[in-house]
Amino acid sequence: MEVSKLGGNILYDGNSLELKTGDWKNKRPVHIKEKCTNCMMCVPNCPENCILHKDNVLLGFDLDYCKGCGVCAKACPFKAIEMESDI
Repeated sequence: MEVSKLGGNILYDGNSLELKTGDWKNKRPVHIKEKCTNCMMCVPNCPENCILHKDNVLLGFDLDYCKGCGVCAKACPFKAIEMESDI
């Protein structure tokens, strides 16, 4: 059986990258660049490490793995991340 058909089972080290869990979400994060100060408070709070950034600049979100939990939006002191319906 293919790993992708096994759901969320972690059968060996590193196979979680093969399980794109982003389709579980019903909301997705949206970056409001005008409000963002690139404080990076969202980055360490994301439980799935889905916030893309480089040189302390938020670039976006890895929606292949983001489950839409909204922790990043709650962690943002500037309300620069909003959760939108993904349905």
